[in-house]
Amino acid sequence: MATNRLDILDQALLRPGRIDRKIEFPNPNEFSRFDILKIHSRRMNLMRGIDLKKIAEKMNGASGAELKAVCTEAGMFALRERRVHVTQEDFEMAVAKVMKKDTEKNMSLRKLWK
Repeated sequence: MATNRLDILDQALLRPGRIDRKIEFPNPNEFSRFDILKIHSRRMNLMRGIDLKKIAEKMNGASGAELKAVCTEAGMFALRERRVHVTQEDFEMAVAKVMKKDTEKNMSLRKLWK
């Protein structure tokens, strides 16, 4: 079983004999985020001069799934405008969109726990 929300797991699942091992996979650091962005943008038609390091810096605390979502969203921004190349601006807008969703999700979760 895998979860990002250990705090909402039923305590019965955590009793001895059920799930005995807990392995934490922290979110990637800046260098790993850069590598993940390179992997997911490899087949994208990128405009020259795209600075994936800058994007990786902006996404502090992001998961691998969020990094992939940024690449997907950046591609979608270009497609919606019927452009062949993905630009730095597409990536910037994608980061804003993906990280906003994450912030909204965390805010709604905080409201649940109050």
